[in-house]
Amino acid sequence: QVQLVESGGGLVQPGGSLRLSCAASGSIFSINAMGWYRQAPGKEREMVASITRSGFTNYADSVKGRFTISRDNAKNTVYLQMNSLKPEDTAVFYCNAAIATRHYPSIYGNYWGQGTQVTVSS
Repeated sequence: QVQLVESGGGLVQPGGSLRLSCAASGSIFSINAMGWYRQAPGKEREMVASITRSGFTNYADSVKGRFTISRDNAKNTVYLQMNSLKPEDTAVFYCNAAIATRHYPSIYGNYWGQGTQVTVSS
């Protein structure tokens, strides 16, 4: 069994910063790509940023230059540093990871966290 637990969301003023964390735990054999998605009210879930195990990153155009994704493989944790936040960044942010468990080490399953709310408002 695998769990992803996010933390770090909250209320911040426009122009402010937040750092999200997501820790994976459980019967983990290996973690491949990790990423962050978000879903605003009335909108579809969208990819924000992703990072491979070796550190290759990819960003949505809307967050390039403002958000930075990183990971600590020893801690099975992925981070999202969000700077220069805008009201349109308001959403529930979800952590995502491709994880192979000890029971099935050759199969990567897609796992999601429970989500953390980020609200950007004055």
